[in-house]
Amino acid sequence: MIIIATRTNDEAVDVPPPLLPGGRLGENVQRLLDAEEAHFLLGLANSFIVAATVTLSVVAISTLAGFAFAKLRFRGAKVLLLTILITMMVPLQQMGVVPLYLMMVELEWNGTLKAVILPFLVNGFGVFMMTQYTTQAVPDELVEAARVDGAATMRIWWNVVLPAVRPGMAVLALLVFMQTWNEFMWPLVVLDPQNPTVQLSISNLNGQYTNDYPLIFMGTALSVVPLLFIFVLFGRQIVGGLMEGAVKA
Repeated sequence: MIIIATRTNDEAVDVPPPLLPGGRLGENVQRLLDAEEAHFLLGLANSFIVAATVTLSVVAISTLAGFAFAKLRFRGAKVLLLTILITMMVPLQQMGVVPLYLMMVELEWNGTLKAVILPFLVNGFGVFMMTQYTTQAVPDELVEAARVDGAATMRIWWNVVLPAVRPGMAVLALLVFMQTWNEFMWPLVVLDPQNPTVQLSISNLNGQYTNDYPLIFMGTALSVVPLLFIFVLFGRQIVGGLMEGAVKA
């Protein structure tokens, strides 16, 4: 990807292909930023807003729901959890796109970022994952001890559960952020070309008759940078959460 992004289009299609980066990095970056059909910087900003909002919502709601299902006793808990698991079997992209689109039109959100954010604020997989992780990471005795000390339910969640499930939250955040960042079909349906996400920006670089491969690969390379930054920022907790889950499994 880096090699093609730093070459000319003629060099990108050479046979045999080039194996070392070229000297067109700055030029290709400038061409990408100047491409009017891509709106690349706007796409980056929109994708970050959407991915960050969805990730925060999914992690917060999943952690609360996971605590409730794992450590609280209430009527209908098993049925409700089973219902959430059943929703994971419904292919949203194939079966939900038409009713979701009609809903966005009815709300007059078509073409706005709200239409990309709203349908993904809650994630069945996240609820299931945090339920399993909370069950393993938080002993029942710890919750009962907090109750004996007079802590309310939300205080137990904040002071006892959250510190214990932080690695699981980091793993879930990375998975949700990557999935939302790479989402293509739904933004393609509901957003305008003038207000794209980064994946739509890269798609808009495809020509009708010819493709500028260095430009496309440069956009792809720059779109990966936020994902690398997230992994570097939360890498220790992410790896710790994965390793802890593997040891417990």
